[in-house]
Amino acid sequence: MPSLKTTTKHRINRRAPRLDISFLNIFWTALATAIFLALACSNAELESTTPPRETPPPAAVQQDATPESPTSTPPVSGPPPLDTSIASVPLSDVVFDTFRGGFIRLSEASDGQMENLRDRIKPIYSPEYDSAEESDWLDSDDMVIGYESESGAFAYPVKMLNLHELVNDVIDGEPVLISYCPLCASGVVYSRTLGNQTLIFGNTSALYESGLVMFDHQTGSYWFQTLGEAIVGPLTGQRLPLLPSVTIPWGQWKQDHPDTQILSKNMGLLNQAFGNPYDRDSFAGYEIRVNRDQFAFPVSEDKLDRRLKSGDRVIAVQVGETHRAYVLTGSPDEAINDEIEGQNIAVFIRQDGPAGSAYFSAIDDRLLTFTVVGDAITDNETSSQWSFSGLAVSGPMQGRKLEAVPSRTSFWFSLVGSLPEVELHS
Repeated sequence: MPSLKTTTKHRINRRAPRLDISFLNIFWTALATAIFLALACSNAELESTTPPRETPPPAAVQQDATPESPTSTPPVSGPPPLDTSIASVPLSDVVFDTFRGGFIRLSEASDGQMENLRDRIKPIYSPEYDSAEESDWLDSDDMVIGYESESGAFAYPVKMLNLHELVNDVIDGEPVLISYCPLCASGVVYSRTLGNQTLIFGNTSALYESGLVMFDHQTGSYWFQTLGEAIVGPLTGQRLPLLPSVTIPWGQWKQDHPDTQILSKNMGLLNQAFGNPYDRDSFAGYEIRVNRDQFAFPVSEDKLDRRLKSGDRVIAVQVGETHRAYVLTGSPDEAINDEIEGQNIAVFIRQDGPAGSAYFSAIDDRLLTFTVVGDAITDNETSSQWSFSGLAVSGPMQGRKLEAVPSRTSFWFSLVGSLPEVELHS
């Protein structure tokens, strides 16, 4: 199987079928096709008891909707047709969730089926935000994806991302994509700028190695969310720039960022006639099934790495061309001082969550090293105390902020399956 690292664009030769105008042949061909499709649908049913991704309730009608920003709103015409002649993975390995307990392989899917499934899980193209005080529906241990910009902090509840998976936004002039795959716990923030082009992302309802597959509205290319790499279509082999983020309990994020904005549950995207559709986390405890290799959709055995359990959570940092993973599941509160490609970094891990954050550990050319003393993260050089979000909260360094390292958080199986060259810290 071709690796995701391969950037060569493979063209798949297709031969046009021969047309037979005989009435009898047409009849028997149609009958055989019907039988084949019936058998294919039967064979595609999942035997696993793994809960499928939920289909959100019908969207409520929005009244007096304000115009959406053109930099995050998809074109009315929709994306171009998918060019399946260019791919870095076998088309049969990309499967569409039918939301009926089965799947259809991309190699067998019709244009109509692909269009019908597109954005079945509704992405957010024009996000709205509330203040922290307006989000009392979240518990302190509910997980959020946290993102910091130059002007402030933003939080995206996993309970909401379970039902939307993608948020397109522009923050401080940077087109960003906040993305989350419930089936691989993959929380990643990307820049939507690729070269001189800004991409807008939707949901294919397809999966590769049981991970979310996105599409961009500009070229129609399919993208593997965990890696941010295009795997089918004209942009095959291209990767989105990775941005710093953290997947963290809401209580900790709010403590570190009291002025944070949080994605609003009141955008009218889902029907709230029967209460808040985001109250329930359907995937709580899902890693237990993943640890048994009970994946919701096909995962290649040769992509699994038994150094960790499939459902162990890890944070993976990127420094230069090097990716290194740090284990979160089962780890105590700790600070790891490390060096990658000549750059010193510090990885803070908290058992609660579990959660991890990563920072470059030099300020003004002064190298700091960190340790956890009680409940506090302390640097060994000045004895200043630091928050999990890299801010010095007391001591000689008070008010100074560490620069965040681009990182992603996910289950181990998804990370190592997409990045087989990833280093595992031990």
